[in-house]
Amino acid sequence: MESNPDVDLDPNKDDLPLRANTNHMLVRHYVLDLTVHFQRKVIGGSIVLFLAPGIGSCKQGEPGSGSNTEAQNISQVSCKHDVSSPITPEPNEVIPIEESSCLSGGNYVSNVFWGDESEEFTLVLDCCDLMVSKVEEVDVTAVPNLNKLDIDQRYANADHPSSSLVQRLVSMPSVCWRSQHELYLQCSRSPTILNAQPLRFHTDRWSLQIRKEGVCSPHDFPSAVRIWYETKPTGGSVRWTKDQDGRCCVYTMGSPINNRALFPCQEPPVAMSTWQACVRAPCDYTVLMSGENQAFPKPAETGFLQWDYYVTMPMPASTFTIAVGQWQEARVNIPNFEVEKTDETCVKVPSLSLDSADQQYVCSHMDYPCRFMLSDARAQTVIPHRVFASPCHLQKAKDMVLPLLPLCLTAAHSVLGVHPFSRLDVLIVPSGFSSLGMASPHIVFLSQSVLTGERNLCGARLCHEIAHSWFGLAIGARDWTEEWISEGFATYLEDVFWSHVQKLDCGEAEEQRQLKALLRWRRLSDELQNSEEELQVLRPNKENTGEVSESGASVVKHALNPEKPFMQVHYLKGYFLLKFLADQVGEEKFLLFFKVFVGKFHGQLILSQDFLQMLLDTFPEINSRGITLETIFSDWLDTPEMPEWLRDACSEWLRTPAVQEVKEEVAKWIHFSGSGGKGSKRKRAGPKVNFKELSPEQLVLLLEFLLEEPKLSLSTLRCLQTTYNLQAQDAEVKHRWCELVVKHKHTEAYRDVELFLIHDQAMGVYLYGELMLQEDARQQALARHCLSMIKDDMDQSARGVVEEMIL
Repeated sequence: MESNPDVDLDPNKDDLPLRANTNHMLVRHYVLDLTVHFQRKVIGGSIVLFLAPGIGSCKQGEPGSGSNTEAQNISQVSCKHDVSSPITPEPNEVIPIEESSCLSGGNYVSNVFWGDESEEFTLVLDCCDLMVSKVEEVDVTAVPNLNKLDIDQRYANADHPSSSLVQRLVSMPSVCWRSQHELYLQCSRSPTILNAQPLRFHTDRWSLQIRKEGVCSPHDFPSAVRIWYETKPTGGSVRWTKDQDGRCCVYTMGSPINNRALFPCQEPPVAMSTWQACVRAPCDYTVLMSGENQAFPKPAETGFLQWDYYVTMPMPASTFTIAVGQWQEARVNIPNFEVEKTDETCVKVPSLSLDSADQQYVCSHMDYPCRFMLSDARAQTVIPHRVFASPCHLQKAKDMVLPLLPLCLTAAHSVLGVHPFSRLDVLIVPSGFSSLGMASPHIVFLSQSVLTGERNLCGARLCHEIAHSWFGLAIGARDWTEEWISEGFATYLEDVFWSHVQKLDCGEAEEQRQLKALLRWRRLSDELQNSEEELQVLRPNKENTGEVSESGASVVKHALNPEKPFMQVHYLKGYFLLKFLADQVGEEKFLLFFKVFVGKFHGQLILSQDFLQMLLDTFPEINSRGITLETIFSDWLDTPEMPEWLRDACSEWLRTPAVQEVKEEVAKWIHFSGSGGKGSKRKRAGPKVNFKELSPEQLVLLLEFLLEEPKLSLSTLRCLQTTYNLQAQDAEVKHRWCELVVKHKHTEAYRDVELFLIHDQAMGVYLYGELMLQEDARQQALARHCLSMIKDDMDQSARGVVEEMIL
């Protein structure tokens, strides 16, 4: 599954390579020591990797002990420091920019060529757009407290005492995690091996490769390695931009390349590790991070503050998140509160008898301080939480997000039980953020688009991101191509949580979910008709899903396709698969099964069959209806077609009272449009039409139905705008309104389109295409004008797609 080494991958077309040889060597812990430089738009410093041989490693002298990395064209290792190379300061030392050219940070290795003919073991890390200046072996024997550790005979190695110490360190039991982290920190500050040369390294487009002269086995490779590096301003993992008040900020982007342009790491999900980070930023900046502790800044060098974060739950490197800006916290005058559960809500999930089995409850994951083992955590319905935003959105965040957050957390706890993470920060990110939300451990990014209109969009999105704490984070996909395991589950649970927050009775909750199901069916139908078939498959690797090469390297199919970030098929089709399965066993039993599944698989990585097989074993009666693992794969996950169940269910959703009410209103508007032409007597003297008040979801459906009409009169569009106060509605409603404006060339409302494209960038990408499609000079000028105003702050992927539409 390793890519052809002789082909330089086109980042606009190809699969995403995961080069790290995780079967040979695993990173068990990262210690980052970084400084954020806003003037230069770089993050620089060091990262120390604590390593252990992987499950596929061979001992020295055994077959296969040599390098199994992708062969590269022979290239010379850097022999001297270049002024463009990153600086390598000592920890906590600030190096003035003008002095950087005087520093020595390169590897002093002369006349050494990097080729695939070497028999030396090569550590391969995922890396992209990083300026690496030096790689060195850390002498952990210099840490006195580490030498006091008893060396288990399993880790004893007389020839490599450092390796023995590190293996003992990474294997310390979870109850000693505080001592372990302190030792990690002391080790990270240790000097290099006395008289040792820096390790040789080579970078290509997607990897950093490291060797030590004469070492031919991962068992003999250094167990603690320090890498000095800087990010690049254009690196794809971090976004340097300005907040809504025009002040500089930076945050991590997430997919498609995750964190490899933030620090060298192992990106395959199986490389689960812990980390701790020291980040220095200017004094007027706040550093938010996906750490489980609430960091408090400490004075660092002049003009900087230091923020320290850590995690004790092993997680994939892709979950590491950072946001640095002049954020302010939205506060209220009353403390966070918990919401009482009422008997009127629809979500009544039978509780598991965990309290009576405290001593017998055993987690199935690797050892770490797990909240599922704590009775206090299981009783905590609302975890500590904070909300941050730029000053101009602070009041909206306070009015909208802050009151909703404890309600959504309570709803999630009532369905799935203990919160996997101990706290939560929510950040309203800059306008160029490419989606409505992104969840990471302990932190959620929210788009400013959720702050307008009624609370429905904001609340539902919060529920969606909170659901990721269980599905996507505490339980992750072992193969990145199975995104539906994260997004489909979060979309399904979003409705469950949100109906609980609204305190809907069972009938109201079901009606709302059917309305949302219809809207999602329409969106999925449109996507299936207007996208490549290969992008519509939820399990593109089919029976090879989860397989990797001998070294552990693999590729993520279609991850770099520019259309993929804007597709929702893994959200929607995954959601409908879960809805189909719930229909087979009943929702109450299905949600109880979710809770049991979480109890068994939290802290682990799964494939589709892990969930599906447990479901089939738990409810064997559905097998008699012809529902098997094979039929689910063929009907839902391995093909691009619309499943038959979904076609039939759609007709049922169309008959619900909420949808019928919308249809009646649509008929009124069509009649109004047909009878409201110029000179019409009805218009001059007829009775006023009484239009019903609609929910935001009903309003979206109304506008979608009206978009299917070939022509609507100008007076109808004006009346629509005033009747529903469309400019003040949420972003989903405004999006459909803008589509109507563009379709019917309603010039009076072009300002609405302009504002939407500027302020709702997470949703407006394809609206540019509609503006260009009509070949109307004024609309095309509007599209180009909007792009010119925001292109510097746009998400890179979104900008690329829009520029292709316009140019």
